[in-house]
Amino acid sequence: MASYDDIIANIPIADLASRLGVDEATARAAVDQALPALLGGMGANAQDAAGAASLERAVQHHPPQLFEGGVNLDEVDADDGDKIVHNVFGANTDQVVQKLGSGGGKAEPGLIQKLLPILAPIVLSFLAGQFAKRQQGSSSDASTGGGGGIGDLLGGLLGGAAGGGASGGAAGGLGGLGGLGDLLGGLLGGGKR
Repeated sequence: MASYDDIIANIPIADLASRLGVDEATARAAVDQALPALLGGMGANAQDAAGAASLERAVQHHPPQLFEGGVNLDEVDADDGDKIVHNVFGANTDQVVQKLGSGGGKAEPGLIQKLLPILAPIVLSFLAGQFAKRQQGSSSDASTGGGGGIGDLLGGLLGGAAGGGASGGAAGGLGGLGGLGDLLGGLLGGGKR
């Protein structure tokens, strides 16, 4: 099963740091702050059947080729990413950015605001590949109701996102966000339905 670490392994941190104008350690710390929040927001939205359907439609419009074999940041459409971020967090987008940037990590809100639109298309491309594999491997209907299908996939990823990825953590739901779930509280799940 794919994990949070698989996403991290395919993000070119050195190129990302250069694009963001920060050192690699700061870029990695920012990714470790922003990526679980993005996955958590998608996971929270997928708990609602309409939100899951919306997310599945978005995934279908993002080919897995962007992610497969390592991400080339020149192929990432940050304008598309900005729309994705606003679909995920809805009216709470600015609050999420502020909370993440003031949550005690290395990345300030301005860096998080630049990073989320870069990460969003990468995540959707990753999910597109994983969702396609899941649908091919399953003879049953991978329907969306109540967070099945894409929601289950996100729940598994969130389990690996706790504590920066490698430590495992609680499986499924927002429990996998660890302290980030507490920090963001009710801000997750405000996205497109």
